[in-house]
Amino acid sequence: MIRVLIADDEPMSRAGVRAVLATDPAITVVAEAADGRRAVELVQSHRPQVAVLDVRMPGTGGLEAAAEIRRTVPSTGVVMLTTFGEDEYILRALTEGASGFLTKSGEPEELVAAVRAVADGAAYLSPRVAARVVAHLAAGGAGAGAGRRAVARARVEALTGREREVLGFLGSGFANGQIARRLGLAEGTVKAHVSSILARLGVDNRAAAAVVAHEAGVLPVPSGRPPYEEG
Repeated sequence: MIRVLIADDEPMSRAGVRAVLATDPAITVVAEAADGRRAVELVQSHRPQVAVLDVRMPGTGGLEAAAEIRRTVPSTGVVMLTTFGEDEYILRALTEGASGFLTKSGEPEELVAAVRAVADGAAYLSPRVAARVVAHLAAGGAGAGAGRRAVARARVEALTGREREVLGFLGSGFANGQIARRLGLAEGTVKAHVSSILARLGVDNRAAAAVVAHEAGVLPVPSGRPPYEEG
């Protein structure tokens, strides 16, 4: 079972998230919180695989809670939810160590896919969020956007050919086991490649690497299928 904590200050929103996750028999909600401080406490006591956090909550918000969870319980992955869609929240969430980011206006199956991906050690940015991140990174004007894309491509060029191939799948949201099957590699080998990719790109987590992959234009992977298609 994938053990999940939900944190949202609105009871109806928590109930909605719980109902969506209940559609997958492999996911169980072990705790709920109405603010970030309580969410951190419950993560520390329950040690879920995934914490689903609303970005804006009274007191300690989701971004601050994500940073504290990353510091104290790094084995718990974080999926951020927001109704606002401001790009700075997305970028801050990635900086604070979130592995997934969704808007509440997205499709319910995206939430299930995100929880599964993050529990499996992967990153998940919904297509809408990923597109907005890339648009934000290019928002300084055509020249500035082109410059950032060039920088991203240069960073990707520093990777080996195999690492670029792995990055393509990683940026598409595939987990290590799925990448291993598609490339005919051992899962441990893929894990080693991912660690090297993060170090070479100078990023802290898979979600941030996915942003670089999108900006560098190494997506989509032509031969890849969407993650979780296998069931």
